Amino acid sequence: MAKTYVIADLHGRLDLLEAAIARIEEHTTGKVVFTGDFVDGGPESRGVVTRLIAGPSDGWEWVFIRGNHEDMLLDCHSGDNLAWWLKHGGRETVDSYGGEIDPMHVDWMHALPRLYTDKHRVYVHAGVDECYDLDQQPAGLTQWYRYPKGANDGYRGMHVVHGHTPRPSGPELLEHRTNLDTKALSTGRLVVGVFDDAKAGGPVDVLEVSL
Repeated sequence: MAKTYVIADLHGRLDLLEAAIARIEEHTTGKVVFTGDFVDGGPESRGVVTRLIAGPSDGWEWVFIRGNHEDMLLDCHSGDNLAWWLKHGGRETVDSYGGEIDPMHVDWMHALPRLYTDKHRVYVHAGVDECYDLDQQPAGLTQWYRYPKGANDGYRGMHVVHGHTPRPSGPELLEHRTNLDTKALSTGRLVVGVFDDAKAGGPVDVLEVSL
């Protein structure tokens, strides 16, 4: 049974990333989708990006999606909006890089897509809207949208998997939508969604790591 594992909103928590990878790799090989916000807020943004770029163990595939905090870094780290970004988690990111963001990491973030799809699901950082084709989704949706609590919105028959909207109490598991952002930065709790590639809908399991 091929499976896809989904990790949301790491925000510089390298410790949780390493723990999640170890937990996932106890299982058979498969795919891991990371839905963005690798940086900002936590102490080890550089370490998180370095680990992701290093890639998976043999037999695994990793897919990366850009989050709004990657957009913030790209738009602000060397521009007029630097002060705004520093107030919203960027200070910790700059500190983790020793004062200057690695240009190779900037290039890596620039190349990241804003969403990913398979047969049954759309994976995105924040959200999508059925009014737009997937290749026409505005960045204001894919990077910044917040679904109202309990909104059971899929996308044209596909299940939507995302993060971005923090739920410290636990993941939001609905018929047509799964939100995996458990505010791991402050709660120390990261929940990984496990999806059966042959089966439509939400996760068949969730894996939790807590530190």
